[in-house]
Amino acid sequence: MLFDTHAHYYDGRFDPDREELLASLPGRGVELALCPGCDLSSSRACIALSERFPHIYAAVGVHPEDCGDWEDGFLWELRSLASHAKVRAIGEIGLDYYWKENPPKALQQNVFRRQLELAQSLSLPAIVHDREAHGDCLALVKEFPQVTGVFHCYSGSVDMALELVELGWYLGFDGPITYKNAKKAPEVISAVPLERILVETDAPYMAPEPFRGRRNDSTYVYRMAETIAQIKGLPVETVAAQTTANGRRLFRIPEPAKKE
Repeated sequence: MLFDTHAHYYDGRFDPDREELLASLPGRGVELALCPGCDLSSSRACIALSERFPHIYAAVGVHPEDCGDWEDGFLWELRSLASHAKVRAIGEIGLDYYWKENPPKALQQNVFRRQLELAQSLSLPAIVHDREAHGDCLALVKEFPQVTGVFHCYSGSVDMALELVELGWYLGFDGPITYKNAKKAPEVISAVPLERILVETDAPYMAPEPFRGRRNDSTYVYRMAETIAQIKGLPVETVAAQTTANGRRLFRIPEPAKKE
C-alpha cells in the first residue's frame, strides 16, 4: 500500500468523479492521501474532503502563486483551520520565481516566512513549494530550525538535498522522475536515504509516464515507487512500505490498529 503525500483533490478536474475516485483508493493500493491547500478556500475544501474520507488528510496554507492578496488576518484563519484534527501540515507554501506574473519576490518571501512562523508555533511540518528559488527557500527554512517537513516535487541539487536531509527535512518526488529527460532527480534519489523520501502525484498535474498528458490521480503514485526502486536497486515493495512509513511519521498518522 502507498501514501500519496500531495494531491489537490479540490481541483475542478475532479468534479465529475471525485467521490467515486477517493472512495476507491484503498482498494486500488493507495492507503492514504494528503490534500494540501493553496489558498484559504482550497484549504477549507481539503478539510471538507478529509472529513468525508477516513484515508484523506489535509494541509492548509497559501501558495506563492496565490499570495498576491495576502493580509495578516489570513494567519488567524489558517491558525483556526489548522486546529482541525485531520490537518497535519502547513502547506502548500514556499517560493516560485518561475512565472514573471507571480507576486513580487519580497511579498512571496514575507508570506513564506509568516507561514513558517505559524508552522513553528503549532509544531506542524511544512509542505514547501520551491520553483527556481532554491537558495532563498533554503535560507528561509534555515531561519526556522525547529520546523521540518517536505520539499515537494524536489528539483534542487544533490548538495542541497543532503543539507535538507541533515536538517531533518524530507524530499517528495513526482511524475517528472519518470520522464526520459530526468537527469538531476535520479542523482538526488541515489544520494539520499530512502528513509527521507516521499512519493507524490501533485494530482491533477504532472502525470507520470506512461500516463503523461492525462489527468493525474493517486492511482498513479505507484509509478514513482517503481522508479525510485529501479534507481536504488530495491524491491518495489520495500520502497512502498518505507515511503508510506515516512509519510506516516512526518504527518503523525498512526498505523491502523491490528485486528485480533
